[in-house]
Amino acid sequence: MNNIEGNDFLLRVDNVTVKYGNIPALRGVSLYIDRGEMISVIGANGAGKTTLLKTISGLLKPVQGNIRFGSLNIENLRPDRVVKKGIVMVPEGRKIFPDLTVKENLELGAYTIKDRTIKKELFELVLSTFPRLKERLKQHGGTLSGGEQQMLAMGRALMGNPKLLLLDEPSMGLSPIFTREIFSLIELVRKEKNISIIIVEQNAHMALEHSQRTYILENGEIIMEGFSSDLKHNQRVIEAYLGV
Repeated sequence: MNNIEGNDFLLRVDNVTVKYGNIPALRGVSLYIDRGEMISVIGANGAGKTTLLKTISGLLKPVQGNIRFGSLNIENLRPDRVVKKGIVMVPEGRKIFPDLTVKENLELGAYTIKDRTIKKELFELVLSTFPRLKERLKQHGGTLSGGEQQMLAMGRALMGNPKLLLLDEPSMGLSPIFTREIFSLIELVRKEKNISIIIVEQNAHMALEHSQRTYILENGEIIMEGFSSDLKHNQRVIEAYLGV
């Protein structure tokens, strides 16, 4: 699965190294994602998962390697340019605007979209995907439950009309019931809208269950990769990440 030369993937990360000062956070990381695919990245705290997403989204710049999105190299693009190309990130902790209404939060997600017709279609898409938000459009974001805030963060990202969605710890702080609901909605978005998704998640059970392929990060390096259906039966993965 490491040989990705000559293939036309939606996104390809090739031999990327990222440092905080002199300390390497990612070391020679390579991965790819197809159109309409969901891949997961799992690993312990500090493994480099969030750093990987921030690098793809332009918030961090690699000191080595390149990132290709379609036919375009994006490793040196500003974050706003990355968004305009179709990569949108839902950050860890949701980062919604608590003093704005649900409707205002969603509208901010469409700041790169100039066509009013497209904005309206995206707004209707979000409300049909997350009907709970439709009931709370005038409610301030900070008054929503954790699960509802995650829906709002995902809805705001969808308002940017993404081709690739980056989800950082979507289950953080959620009850098991809400976690299952969020993952079902993520799967719905991927299947019905053909949006590719990279999901960083500490809940390895859910990540392996819902993704097609998985990469395992350890100390900034990918130590294992494969089909999720295979890795969830791998004894090393079971002992290290599935708590068995």
